[in-house]
Amino acid sequence: MTVMQKKATNPIAHLSAEDIETLGKELDAIRERVITSRGERDAAYIRKVISTQRKLEIGSRVVLLFSLFPPAWIVGTAGLSVAKILENMEIGHNVLHGQWDWMRDPKIHSTSWEWDHVAPADQWKQSHNELHHRYTNVVGKDNDLGYGIMRVDEDQPWHPAHLGQPFYNFVNACFFEYGIAAYDLDLGNKLKNGGHKDPEFRARVRAVGRKIRRQFLKDYLIHPLLSGPSFFHTMAATFTANLIRNLWSHSVIMCGHFPEGVETFEKTSIEGETRGEWYVRQMLGSANISGSRLLHIMTGNLSYQIEHHLFPDLPSNRYQEIAPEVRALFDRYGLKYTTGSLPRQVFSAWKKVFRLALPNRREPAAPTTPTASLDDAGDRPALAAVGA
Repeated sequence: MTVMQKKATNPIAHLSAEDIETLGKELDAIRERVITSRGERDAAYIRKVISTQRKLEIGSRVVLLFSLFPPAWIVGTAGLSVAKILENMEIGHNVLHGQWDWMRDPKIHSTSWEWDHVAPADQWKQSHNELHHRYTNVVGKDNDLGYGIMRVDEDQPWHPAHLGQPFYNFVNACFFEYGIAAYDLDLGNKLKNGGHKDPEFRARVRAVGRKIRRQFLKDYLIHPLLSGPSFFHTMAATFTANLIRNLWSHSVIMCGHFPEGVETFEKTSIEGETRGEWYVRQMLGSANISGSRLLHIMTGNLSYQIEHHLFPDLPSNRYQEIAPEVRALFDRYGLKYTTGSLPRQVFSAWKKVFRLALPNRREPAAPTTPTASLDDAGDRPALAAVGA
C-alpha cells in the first residue's frame, strides 16, 4: 500500500505486518459486536428520522403554498432545505448502503429505496458502494476523490487547466447532485474514449434523464402549481432548498476525504491488499468533523467519516458510540486521527483545492535515510512493505 504523497516519513513505518493484521482483527471485533447487538433501538431510530423528515417536508410545502408572503417563503424554504438534507444524508445515503437491510422492511431497504436526487439509486450504489468504498482515495480509481475534475495530489502532473479548479469545484458544489450523476456515469471518460456509443452506457444515460425529468416535474412544476398565485415563489424556494442541500452535502463530503492530513494512494497500493491493510487505508484516507449531535444527524453521521469508511454497512446511529474505541486504536497504534470543526475542515479542504490548482512550489523533500519501507522510487512510503 503506497501513500501517493511524497513525505519524509512513513505514517506506519513503526508498524509491522503483524501489527496491521492485529489491528484489523480488533476492528473486525468492533464490527461484529455492533452487528450482533442491532435491534429495536436502531430500528426505532431510523423510523423516527424518516417520520420526522416526511413531516418536515410536508409541513414546509404547506407553508410554501403561501410563499407569496416573505415570512412564509423564508420559513418554508428553510424547512424544505433541512428536509432535503435529512433525506439525502441521514436517510438516503445510509439506506442505500444497506445499513438497515437487516430489518427486512421492504420500505426501508437498499434494493427498493429511491431518493430525492437526480442520480438513480442503482447507479449511485455501483459507483459509491462498490467503487468509492473499495478504492478509497486511490488516485485514478476513486472518482469521489476530486470528483474527476481536480488535481488532488502534488505527485499528479500540473496543467494550466488546473488553475480553474476552485471555480470548477464551486460550480460542482452548487449543482452537486448533477455532478454525482455525471461521474456515476463516468461521463468524462466515456466521452473522451468513445464509450458513449456503448448501448449499455446509453441506457444508463436514459435512466438518468428519466430521473432528472421526474425531479424537475416534482420540484418545479407540480408543487409550484399547487401553490397557485405563489407559483414562482414556490419554484424559487425549491431551487434555493436544492442549492442549500447541494452545498451542504458537497461540503460534508469534501471534509471527509480532502482536508490536510488525509492521505492519497497510488493504484499499485492495493495490489495484494490484506484486510488489515484495507482498514489502514480507510483510517489514513478519511477525516472526521467534530460537533453536536444535531450536526452529526445533519451530516448523515458522515461527520464520523473514519468510522463510516471502516464500517460502511453499520447503522449510522452507532458511529458516535464506537468512535471513542476507534480513536483509542489510532492512539494505541500511533496513527493520526484527523478531525476538526466544520469551519476548520471546510477551510482546510478548500485551501488544498487552491494550493493544488497551482504548480508545486518545490519538490517535496525525500527521506534523508532510505529504509526498507520505501518503494522503488525511493521517496514514497510503501505501507504494504512495512514489516514484510
